[in-house]
Amino acid sequence: MIPRQKQQNKLMLVKMLITESPARRILFFIVSIFFSCLLLYSFADSLRFLPRSDSFSPFPSIFPSSLLDNDSLQIGEEYRLENVLQNAAMQDGTVILTTLNEAWAAPNSIIDLFLESFRIGVGTRKLLNHLVIIALDQKAFERCLDVHRHCFALVTEGVDFHREAYFMTSDYLKMMWRRIDFLRTVLEMGYNFVFTDADIMWFRDPFPRFYSDADFQIACDHFLGSPDDVQNRPNGGFNHVKSNNRSIEFYNFWYTSREAYPGYHDQDVLNIIKYHPSIMDIGLKMKFLDTAYFGGLCEPSEDFNVVCTMHANCCYGLDSKLHDLRIMLQDWKLFLSLPPTMKQSAFFSWGVPENCSLDSLHHYGSPRESY
Repeated sequence: MIPRQKQQNKLMLVKMLITESPARRILFFIVSIFFSCLLLYSFADSLRFLPRSDSFSPFPSIFPSSLLDNDSLQIGEEYRLENVLQNAAMQDGTVILTTLNEAWAAPNSIIDLFLESFRIGVGTRKLLNHLVIIALDQKAFERCLDVHRHCFALVTEGVDFHREAYFMTSDYLKMMWRRIDFLRTVLEMGYNFVFTDADIMWFRDPFPRFYSDADFQIACDHFLGSPDDVQNRPNGGFNHVKSNNRSIEFYNFWYTSREAYPGYHDQDVLNIIKYHPSIMDIGLKMKFLDTAYFGGLCEPSEDFNVVCTMHANCCYGLDSKLHDLRIMLQDWKLFLSLPPTMKQSAFFSWGVPENCSLDSLHHYGSPRESY
């Protein structure tokens, strides 16, 4: 039948339906609705296979479009933040978080030493099941997938974090504040966390040393003797935070305070706002961690029998950090090799700082600051 005849027949059918009884008209209406719904369903079903726009995500800056391209489309859902955190969380909803960029992700670089410390530490290997590596660029994400179970790509539009971010440069400040913003989101999602820089060696399970009544507890560059003394010098590279209204409000206040102190990094701003009346109003229970257990190159832990973590702070540059972290790991392995009786009686001291000495810090004009 030619197309013109088909069209004429369709018109005749429509006229018959309109001029026939009311029952016929109702039937025509129902059939029309059915075919309209079928058409809409088919259209919606076809959209199901298209990548979702970030603009529809509840956390648009966190779910990166780089995971939704043709090569990565199949793993996009698996590596969404909620799924990654859920898979890594302890029974009480606690996760361990660290950030990683390409410079620190290269083979035989910071991330390898960091993971090795977990594997050889006392009671720390099991904690790898709860560690989430937050990759700040595509290369770091790919390396994470090679070496660890729980990986998430945190990509910030218009910012390239793949290179080493030198202290107090524009990229460094953006990275630090991006970290605070991200950690605030984790709290809002209901997860407690331990945040750790990747240049921190985990030698012993730190959880028994945390304060059970604290909302926010943080390591120090310099510890004055009391966990409640706000004069302590905190270091933003290691902290344990519980998810509740107080901590969420505190992180909001901390993050928005960057606008009041432009050019300052998160640690400097924390040193300012820790005295602010708003902290009292929030009701945040803040504690400072003793460097006897949570030490660093600024102020090393002196007793190998109780040390939990050691941080390559007060150190400038990736090469210097790597050099001293390797020495630190070797010191720890030597201690572990001793017979139990000798561990209790032998006096051990760290062979660092070496390349991270105070002389190198004075050379850059910033003594006693953490990098």
